[in-house]
Amino acid sequence: MVNDKLHAAITNDNHAALWHGRFKEGPDAIAVAFETSIHVDERMALDDIQGSIAHAEMLGEIGIINKDEAFKITNTLKEIALDITSKKLEIDKCAEDIHSFVESVLTERIGDDGKMLHTARSRNDQVALDTKLYTRKKLESILSLINSLMKTIAEK
Repeated sequence: MVNDKLHAAITNDNHAALWHGRFKEGPDAIAVAFETSIHVDERMALDDIQGSIAHAEMLGEIGIINKDEAFKITNTLKEIALDITSKKLEIDKCAEDIHSFVESVLTERIGDDGKMLHTARSRNDQVALDTKLYTRKKLESILSLINSLMKTIAEK
């Protein structure tokens, strides 16, 4: 059945769903479970951060945000990546998806400047880039395993 933590996500102020606050009452827990993808895309956390760093650098370079804001965003994203890698920061399973989780942690750490990260960037852009980066990384790993298997077979 639906996890109670997912139902709690609709009222969680730290990692509120994108549609939070648009209705007097949140959606049913089954609807939240259906729409929530964090259980699938949490594995792309570092890919999401890598893409977000590149995006923030671009925003600063072309002057959409100032260079100080871009620097603060990119440095904090790097800290978040280190915290995830070292297990100092645990991915919140109640977040709607990895993108909202990263943005909420960024905003908690640096304030409203963190919200600038998504300037000139759609959620679809993020999903496409994260998927591409993750797939590329996994393919490299799979190719390495295939090469190892081929060497072992040749030795036998």
